[in-house]
Amino acid sequence: MPVRARPLQAVRWDGRRLAVLDQTLLPHDERWLALEGAADTAAAIRRLAVRGAPNIGVAAAYGLAMELAARPSLGALEEASELLAAARPTAVNLAWAVRRVRAAALRAGPSTLASTARAEAQRIQAEDEAASAAMAAHGADLLAGARTLLTHCNTGALAAGGRGTALAVVAELAERHEGVRVLACETRPLLQGARLTAWELDRLGIPFELIVDGAAAGLLRRGSADAVVVGCDRVAANGDVANKVGTYAHALAARAAGVPFVVAGPTSTIDPATADGDAIAIEERDGDEVLAFGAARPAPGGAAARNPAFDVTPAELVTALVTERGVAAPVHAGTVGRLLDGGGA
Repeated sequence: MPVRARPLQAVRWDGRRLAVLDQTLLPHDERWLALEGAADTAAAIRRLAVRGAPNIGVAAAYGLAMELAARPSLGALEEASELLAAARPTAVNLAWAVRRVRAAALRAGPSTLASTARAEAQRIQAEDEAASAAMAAHGADLLAGARTLLTHCNTGALAAGGRGTALAVVAELAERHEGVRVLACETRPLLQGARLTAWELDRLGIPFELIVDGAAAGLLRRGSADAVVVGCDRVAANGDVANKVGTYAHALAARAAGVPFVVAGPTSTIDPATADGDAIAIEERDGDEVLAFGAARPAPGGAAARNPAFDVTPAELVTALVTERGVAAPVHAGTVGRLLDGGGA
């Protein structure tokens, strides 16, 4: 029988405070953090307690709304907006969500600053959940013949509203068809695949096997996966895609093996102001994330490390971009632009 996927949730709003599932502790400790304003929300985003491009946008929107509930002033609006937008540089949803809430608050005026900001944050979250459902359907239609999907990083409910982005496509496919399974790349250095995607797939009841990132190319060449499906943190106007580091290598391997390479993300991840992938700011994180492996430090003392958190996959390597508004295929400035204009590509 096809899998009936059970829903998960990583961001909860109770009308006053935001609760986020602390992803730095998963899979062994399921602990919720209560956030109350811009500073603690920005800190949670920076340390990856809440992560995934759409979810950090939602969290930032609520962070700004909570700050205005405590300090309903234009000064607080500007200060909190700047703090939150700067928490992480690569995912476009973060600054996009902050801009939306800020603009709504400015239109409302001083007396309804906080309530308007809160309503706009709630709208962003509702839109994100609806986008997940639409994306899942479009992606499952596109990949109807695929049964083994290779994934990278984490793209489920821990990363986005509803059932997520790329993992929502997998979950929808598993509900429609028997035999759907996943090859989940572990995703060094922070193991979002091993810690988070494996945790979600287990909760969803979808069969999976973990693989080291370096095994993906060889397995694709041997025909072990029918498609690669990943998420995105930013899509440039020309269709170049920034995603978790290691994605570019999977795209190259998929092209060499003749395997479809599909990117799933809401249109809020498309940044028309960024012409191409070369203009995307790539976050460089602390080298200790590379030098350490959990509590162990296998590298010799004094070793240096580079730790880019993302890489850019050129549009020509992307078979299709799946969004809530439809699918861009082939992926280029024209098809991406049509998605932003409101229609399928």
